[in-house]
Amino acid sequence: MFLTFDERLSDSPLVERVWHSQSCHAGVFLSIAASHFEIAVTRHQGRTFLTVRGPETRSTPADCPAAGEWLGIRFKLGTFMPGFLPGNLKERHDVTLPGATSRSFWLSGSAWEYPDFENADAFVARLARKGIIVRDAGVEAALGVGSQPGSVPIRSTQRRFLRATGISHRTVRQIERARYAATLLKQGVSILDTVYEAGYFDQPHLTRSLKTAIGQTPVEVREGKQQLSFLYKTAPLPRIYDARGRFDHDRIGTNFGPG
Repeated sequence: MFLTFDERLSDSPLVERVWHSQSCHAGVFLSIAASHFEIAVTRHQGRTFLTVRGPETRSTPADCPAAGEWLGIRFKLGTFMPGFLPGNLKERHDVTLPGATSRSFWLSGSAWEYPDFENADAFVARLARKGIIVRDAGVEAALGVGSQPGSVPIRSTQRRFLRATGISHRTVRQIERARYAATLLKQGVSILDTVYEAGYFDQPHLTRSLKTAIGQTPVEVREGKQQLSFLYKTAPLPRIYDARGRFDHDRIGTNFGPG
């Protein structure tokens, strides 16, 4: 493995976690599916730049340079920049912001210092105070996280969800389930137990899901021979689909509102 990762959870209501990565040599890694909006700061060969990223619904190979260093701020679902909607950034249509100095970049007409691993939360708080980053708390409600059913029409819910995340409810759940299954496999859980724990119908269902989202079969994930992008330990989302995988409207909250 030529990429190493460190991570920490965040106290910010907007941030899911902060990660740091370094490469010891050049190589190709699998950029795995991800649901979350993210900011990444790259430092390589004396250059520093900041990139905003949207969701990825499938795994793709990506080149990695030698001696690179990266900082990532992965936001909670429903947190986004209105000026860079996640749907416009989807599938690695990343946007790199122009540099101001060697230590700052331009955003919304102002120069901002690049964040680091320690001050990332304070950086996000300043962006939020300026309205550059916002949160739609209804996204978590729509995923069944600590919510009760609401009264907003489901079509309105889906439009708000799509704007805030760039992808559908179902796609988020497919991605998060595949990532959860991959973490189980890497922890040594058997394939059959992973099928059960992650809620798949059978082993072929698990295999198809992992091939799309992770780019590997369950056996390949367990062997760990291919470098993956950041895959952190996660937990499954509440199950809000019926046995046939159909969306169960009665088990979700649909009260969207500002965070």
